[in-house]
Amino acid sequence: MPAVLLAAIVAAAVPGGAAPGPAPAQVVARPMIVIQPDDPTVPPGAIRGYAPSDLRSAYGLDGISGQGRLVAIVDAFDDPNAESDLATYRATFGLPPCTSSNGCFRKLDPHGGTSYPRADVAWSREISLDLDMLSAACPDCRIALVEGAGAGIPDLGVAEGTAASLPGVVAVGNSYGVAESPEETRWDALYHHPGIALTAASGDGGYGTGYPAASPDVTAVGGTTLRRDGSSRGWSESPWAGASSGCSRFEAKPSWQHDPGCPRRTIADVSAVADPTTGVAMYDSYSAPGWVMAGGTSAATAFIAGVYGLAGNTSSIVAGSYAYSHSDRLNPVGGGYSPPAGLGTPAGTGAF
Repeated sequence: MPAVLLAAIVAAAVPGGAAPGPAPAQVVARPMIVIQPDDPTVPPGAIRGYAPSDLRSAYGLDGISGQGRLVAIVDAFDDPNAESDLATYRATFGLPPCTSSNGCFRKLDPHGGTSYPRADVAWSREISLDLDMLSAACPDCRIALVEGAGAGIPDLGVAEGTAASLPGVVAVGNSYGVAESPEETRWDALYHHPGIALTAASGDGGYGTGYPAASPDVTAVGGTTLRRDGSSRGWSESPWAGASSGCSRFEAKPSWQHDPGCPRRTIADVSAVADPTTGVAMYDSYSAPGWVMAGGTSAATAFIAGVYGLAGNTSSIVAGSYAYSHSDRLNPVGGGYSPPAGLGTPAGTGAF
């Protein structure tokens, strides 16, 4: 997106056309992460939650490579320990190193430099989860973390533009959201990046819709409860009631959605595990204890961004459309389309 156009969009999204600054309270995004409380029966420091090998098994990703493809993560504020925490996660689970020194990992400020925003404990936790889940889905993808100057959609939109402009980027994960508002149709241009798969978390508040998941330019990612079982797949899933879903209040229905129950954009499109009671292992050391078990549609959103990285064909798809014409390549959840889980979860990369 041309810089002049981006600046105009950001200015229009801020009341009075002022330069981007602290966003008004109603448009401050929050991270979509849920931490599972400590289990008193588990020794302190023990790793709880699904490991990358579990997730790749559950979603049919074993043996699929995204070698060298670039996937970006956009979050607000700085995680000073992002690279070192990611190294701990990857080393613990036997994933190849992904560091700035080997060219696999980059951390960027909103404009693509290294003047990082202020650190924030809550967003650092979100960043750790996103980097871990992207790594779990696509261990051999390259990773760019782009940190927004603030948690307002205009600030995050600037970071989104930077992420989408990185040479070779195939997908961008957005694990945050705000309540829908009439302003969002002005924000849509911030998430319009043809040829790049953008994923956005549906939310963790149960029934209801948010933004940017409501944008017609993203794949809206809901959530499931994932458990091992004795089936041929070895896993079973059900819709997670905590995942937000519904009918957008303001966004027009994309041409690739045809459900009759909602006259506008329907949320969600696809999903992955998000229930914190069947959560994933993550590592975060910035004012945090290290290993925790986490969930939320954040986890699913970063994971699905990684699946797009594995698929590697995002230059030829339109927003979240591909899954609708390839839904037979998904694991159905709840006996068909289920709003919290969308069309289903990855069964390999065929729907992405």
